[in-house]
Amino acid sequence: MSRKKEGPGVALNRSTNSKDTINRNNRSLPTSTILPHLVYRDVTDACDWITRVFGFTEYYRYGQPVSGIQMYLGDAHIMLTGPRKGATETPAKLGYGTQMLTIIVPDVEAHYARTKREGATVWEELHETVYRKRQYGVADLDGHRWLFSQHARDLDPASWGATVVSRLS
Repeated sequence: MSRKKEGPGVALNRSTNSKDTINRNNRSLPTSTILPHLVYRDVTDACDWITRVFGFTEYYRYGQPVSGIQMYLGDAHIMLTGPRKGATETPAKLGYGTQMLTIIVPDVEAHYARTKREGATVWEELHETVYRKRQYGVADLDGHRWLFSQHARDLDPASWGATVVSRLS
C-alpha cells in the first residue's frame, strides 16, 4: 500500500483498494472512503481541545473567520465545521448526538490515560468487548461521542453471535 505524505506525518491519497471508489490524488482530501464532518460551536476551540485531549494534528484550516479545519490521528481524518443555519447543529445545541465515531489507536491504554488526565468526560470505561476490542467512550466539548479502540485479538464475528452477510476481501 503506497502513501503520499504532505508535511510531517500526513498520510493522504492512500490506496483504498476498493472497487466502489475512484482513487485520485488530491492533496486537500484523504482518499479514505469516509471523511466525517463534525459540527462545533467554535471550530478553533474544538481543534485546540481535540489536539490537546485526543492527540489529533491539524492539517489545514480555511475561512475568515475559520469555518473549517481538517485534522488527523494516524490514518483517521476528520473535518471540523461550524453550524449551518437550517442544515447542521452541534449535539450541545440539539441536546443529543446523532452519530458516534470509532478511532482505532495503536495503544488504547495510553490514549485513555491521556484523555482522563486532560479531564474529558468518559462515559464508558476502558474494557475488552465481546468482539475482542479494547475500547473506551468519551464525549468531547460539544457532546460528540467517540470510541477509541485497539484490536485485542482476531475473532470471527460468527463466534460471538453476529450473522455474517458478506465476506470481506
